[in-house]
Amino acid sequence: MGETPKTALPCLCGSFLGIYFLEVPYYTDLQPPIVPDVFLSLDVQVPEKWWEKQNRCYMVWRFGKPPEVVLEIVSNKEGDELGKKLKIYEQIRASYYIVYDQNQQLGEKILRVYELRGTRYFETSEIWLEQVGLGVTLWEGEFEGRQDHWLRWCYQDGNVLSTGDERASQAEQRTQLLADRLRAMGVDTDTL
Repeated sequence: MGETPKTALPCLCGSFLGIYFLEVPYYTDLQPPIVPDVFLSLDVQVPEKWWEKQNRCYMVWRFGKPPEVVLEIVSNKEGDELGKKLKIYEQIRASYYIVYDQNQQLGEKILRVYELRGTRYFETSEIWLEQVGLGVTLWEGEFEGRQDHWLRWCYQDGNVLSTGDERASQAEQRTQLLADRLRAMGVDTDTL
């Protein structure tokens, strides 16, 4: 299946959670948090009471580092994903910034991947995020009953990581195959 993702480390993957990057007392209402659609931060300790309100945000100074990956999904041209947001994530120093523009509202590219080199982002054609041990890929298939093109995490060889539902379905298929083989050997699987 390719390389094992580095996500065996403790990690936090959040969606629509504010990232505060200026430490108090520097934080003001003039500098609100940035709220990516998705972010991934590896090798961090998540607070025990994560779901308590005061813990449901990502404060760079508390976690000791910025997230490795931030992902924005373009829904309209008002988000300024290639302008203001790109500059903010560059300032935060997230290793990778991904812009998924399925409806091509920002141009011809559906997927843009930016890698931080020094203090600047550079667009890359690489979908493998070396520092994270994961990749992203465009995948065509059915998800939650809808056939479409989807953005998926992948291994270095391009094979997608299975969703929970896909893993459960694969396990069910293996169980059924094993039961069929046992029945072919004369074992009554209903009595096991």
